[in-house]
Amino acid sequence: MTIRILPAVGDPDAARAMTTLLSQLPDAEPYAPVTDSTALLDHLARLASASIDELPEVVLVHERIGPAPALELIREVALRFPACGVVLITADAGPMLFTAAMDSGARGLVGLPLGYEELSARVQNAASWSTGVRRHLGGSPEVMGGPGGTVVTVSGAKGGVGATLTAVQLALAAAASGRTVALVDLDLQSGDVASYLDVQFRRSIVDLSGIADISPRVLQDAVYAHPTGIGLLLAPADGERGEEVTDRVARQVVSSLRNRYEVVVVDCGTQMNGANAAAIEMADRALLLVTPDVVAVRAAKRMVRMWDRLQIRKAEETTTVVNRASRSSEIQPPLVERITGTKVSRVSIPAAFKELQSAVDAGRMQDLDARSTVKQALWTLAADLELTKTAAPAVPAKGTGLALRRRGGDRGAAMIEFAGMAPLIIFVLIAMWQCVLWGYTFSLAGNAADEASRAATAAATSGEDPQAACTAAADKRLPASWTADTTCTLDGTVWRAHVKMNTPILFPGAGNFPWKVDGNAAAAAEGGAE
Repeated sequence: MTIRILPAVGDPDAARAMTTLLSQLPDAEPYAPVTDSTALLDHLARLASASIDELPEVVLVHERIGPAPALELIREVALRFPACGVVLITADAGPMLFTAAMDSGARGLVGLPLGYEELSARVQNAASWSTGVRRHLGGSPEVMGGPGGTVVTVSGAKGGVGATLTAVQLALAAAASGRTVALVDLDLQSGDVASYLDVQFRRSIVDLSGIADISPRVLQDAVYAHPTGIGLLLAPADGERGEEVTDRVARQVVSSLRNRYEVVVVDCGTQMNGANAAAIEMADRALLLVTPDVVAVRAAKRMVRMWDRLQIRKAEETTTVVNRASRSSEIQPPLVERITGTKVSRVSIPAAFKELQSAVDAGRMQDLDARSTVKQALWTLAADLELTKTAAPAVPAKGTGLALRRRGGDRGAAMIEFAGMAPLIIFVLIAMWQCVLWGYTFSLAGNAADEASRAATAAATSGEDPQAACTAAADKRLPASWTADTTCTLDGTVWRAHVKMNTPILFPGAGNFPWKVDGNAAAAAEGGAE
C-alpha cells in the first residue's frame, strides 16, 4: 500500500530537501508541502470532510513551521485528525523534546540533518500506527490492510493441533512463490519453529525488547536468514524470558517486519498474552487451528469468545482451519463454523501424520515430500489466503473436502480414490473370472465324460467301435474353443470314460494353464458286450 505523506515546512530549501528525500522512500507518495500551520489545518480539514480515507497517513511537521509553535500544532492535528501519524522534524533530538513531542501526540521524532534510514523508519512506524487507528475507526479494507506486507497469525485452539507446522508451511509456500517472507515465533514459552527448520541461532525476539525504536539495521541483526529465503525471528531459548516481550514490543516488531517483508507469518501458539494479542489485533488474517474433536472445538469456541471480550478480534474476522480432517469424522467444517461463529477455511488439512513423521523427526520441514497431501493442502491454503503469487483455484462454496480437494469437492476426491483402488479392483475381477472359467471347465469335463461312457456302452451293444463313439460323444458336448483327450475302457461289466481338458487363461484361445482338468464317468455294459 502507498504511504501518503504531507510535509509541513515553511523554509523553501528545507522543503526541497525533504521532498527529495521522501521521493526516495519505498511506496511513498509525498504531497506538495504546506508552508504554515494554518494552511496545514485547513488542508487536512478539507480532506477529512470528504472521507477519512482521503487523509494522509503521515504528517511531517518541521520545528520552524510557524506561526503556531510546532508542539501546539502537533497537539491540534492529533486531536482533530487522529487517523494521521504526526512526526516532528527538529535539530534538537534530546530526551526532553522527545518526551514533550510524545505528550503532544507525535508518533516519532527525526533529527536534522535528515538521514534516509531514520526518516524511513519513523515514516513506516507512523504509517502503521495510522493504519491501526483507521481500522478501528471503520476505514476501508484497503486501509485496514496496512502499508507494506500482509500479516497472518496462526493460533492453536489447544496444544497439539498443528499451529506451528501450519505456520511453517505457509511461510515456505509464500517464499517458494517468490515473495519476501518473515516467520515470527511468538509462542514465547515453548516455540518450536527453530526445531522444525533445523535452526540454531542465539538471537531472538527478546533481543528487541529493550530497544525503544527498532531500525531496519537492528531488525536485520535479530532476524536469521534461513536457506529457504525466509527471515526467522525466533522465540527465546529460555522460556521465562518471554515475559520481556510486551505488547508494545510485539507491535513494533510486527510493524517493522511488515514494512520490510511482503508476507509476515506469526506463530502465536496456544497461550494468550499481551504480545500475541497485539499481533492478532494487527493481523490482516487471523487463523485458528482446530482438530475435528469435541475438546478442540470447545477450546476454539472459548478462544474466539475471549478474543471478542478483550476486543482483540471479532469472531467473523477469524478464519478457522480444520486440521486432521476425515470424512468419517462426526465433526465436519460446517458444524465447526456454527459452533465457533467463525469463517471456516475452504481448505481442510487431511489426517496423514505418517507423511510428516520423517520430516518432523529430522527437524527439516522444508524437505517434506512435495507429494505429501498435507503439504499440498497447506500450500493450497497459502494460495487461498493470497500469500503466494499464484492464485488459488476456484472451488465450490460448500462441502467438507480433504487434502487437495476443497469443500464441495467430494466428486474429485472419489475419482482420486477410485484411481488408486483401480489396480486392486481389476486384479480381483480377473481372479474371479478365472475361477469361473475353472469351474466351468470342470463342469464341461464331467458332462463330456458322462456322455462318452453312455455312447461307448451303446456302440458296444450295436457292434460299433466304442472308442470312436466315446470320443465323438465327448467332443459333441464341448464348445468349439475347448479341446479334450477322451479315452473309454471296459472294466468288467462297466464302460469307464476319462476326459482331460485344458483350462483357458482369461478367455478361450488366449492360452491354457499347463495342468489339466479331469472328468470321469462310468456306464454299465449292456447285453452283448464282452
